[in-house]
Amino acid sequence: MAAEQRKAETVSLLQDLGLKEYEARSFLALTQLSRGTAKEISEISEVPRTRVYDAVRVLESKGLVEVQHSSPQQFRAVSIEEATAVLRQQYDTRIDTLQSQLEALDYQPEVDDSGRMQEVWALSGHDGIESRTHTLLEDAESEIVLLVVEEEILTEALYERLHDAVDRGVDVIIGGGTDAIIAKLGTELPSVKVFETELDWLLGPASDDEIAISRLLLVDRTTLLVSSFYPDADPDESHEQAVFANGLENGIVVLLRRIISSGLLPVANPVR
Repeated sequence: MAAEQRKAETVSLLQDLGLKEYEARSFLALTQLSRGTAKEISEISEVPRTRVYDAVRVLESKGLVEVQHSSPQQFRAVSIEEATAVLRQQYDTRIDTLQSQLEALDYQPEVDDSGRMQEVWALSGHDGIESRTHTLLEDAESEIVLLVVEEEILTEALYERLHDAVDRGVDVIIGGGTDAIIAKLGTELPSVKVFETELDWLLGPASDDEIAISRLLLVDRTTLLVSSFYPDADPDESHEQAVFANGLENGIVVLLRRIISSGLLPVANPVR
């Protein structure tokens, strides 16, 4: 990654964490200096010198910059470890406040739809699908059946949640779409049953004009998540999508449950 691209991405990340552009650029400049004047910060960050003072004042109030009241004034950034700890705390505080505010809002009571067929919902974007996958794994009570087709899905966070499920006494069965995936699963999860999928007819050939399944998750034999992507798309253009369904009343759940449950552990069927 080129240095300028790295700087631009770092500034963008700092903005995502609550800093304004000039603040982010000034802080980044100070991380490259042991200490610096407003003039030096301006030269590196390309922030107008008159705006550097405002930016540094905000950074000081956030605990990210220290000031030496000399002539001219000298500024220095706190250590990277301290800066990330400060930003993490501020981010967590905002999330906690948001959760409290949302929970305090009035909401419509849920409608009893037990007599109707459950609906299928769509999810879009890798981060959202990853989050839903992890939530389903955390909520599993009896059985997890996971078919992994895309190797990028195999993250430390995924392994951690699968290990936690095993510790809770949940039956975990995992299938891999390739020998490499099966090998990784067997190494990372030696106590979990890993099977070689025979669903090639379902997954289909990968091509640049055909959507491919990336993961298929069935939890407690009632809840289904299937995600797909364009395998040969440019990483910046790829767009993962998923469908999520819950309840044995749903035909999709019934169908996929029967397809991927063949030969699995003898877990009792849920009561309809």
